[in-house]
Amino acid sequence: MNKVTLRQIVIPLITVAVICFIWFGPLNLSYIENIVISIIIILSNYIEYNGKPFSALGFQREKFTVKNIFVLAPLVALGLFTFYVFLLVPTITKLTGVPIDYSSFKELKGNLPACLIAVVVVWATAGFGEEIIFRGYFMKQFIKFFGESKLSIVLNIVLLACFFGFMHSYQGITGQIVAGTVGGLIALIFYLRKYDLWFVIAVHGFFDTISLICIYYGLA
Repeated sequence: MNKVTLRQIVIPLITVAVICFIWFGPLNLSYIENIVISIIIILSNYIEYNGKPFSALGFQREKFTVKNIFVLAPLVALGLFTFYVFLLVPTITKLTGVPIDYSSFKELKGNLPACLIAVVVVWATAGFGEEIIFRGYFMKQFIKFFGESKLSIVLNIVLLACFFGFMHSYQGITGQIVAGTVGGLIALIFYLRKYDLWFVIAVHGFFDTISLICIYYGLA
């Protein structure tokens, strides 16, 4: 374990407890759940890192460029989506014998206004929300405590990928495995990009946008 202060132990423990209460407790915040948690994380990091919450999460101003966000990230998202459609989903579906449960998105098929709203929602809750929570906070906190050895990074990615998949249980067992795998790949990208949170937010957002386009046209 890396050398950390008492404050750097207590504050994350309280934060994780609050996050778990929001996720698994009696509250039902629906679509704003991840947004609320993201705000809590930013406030927690503000206290833990003496008023510098964003850099601790991986928001790197120098890497927020047109090339990174609007060229490289969409290309990576497209490559990831191609892998998802043509290899990952068919393979996992064959192994489980159960298709991904897309029923929660069925009202978006052919419904342009709903799809446009969904795009905004997924960028806010999945692009920003999930990346702040899983990569910016959970992954960086794991590194803070256990370092960046190869074993630590592998465990970090695998454990959080499993949890990420679990949080997509509404998509059935196949959807959980697929989401966990995609989450693990995004975590690997986050690590290889030297913890550039802006980049993985953009990758996640564009990936989900492509998915919504496919759902709108009945391709999923």
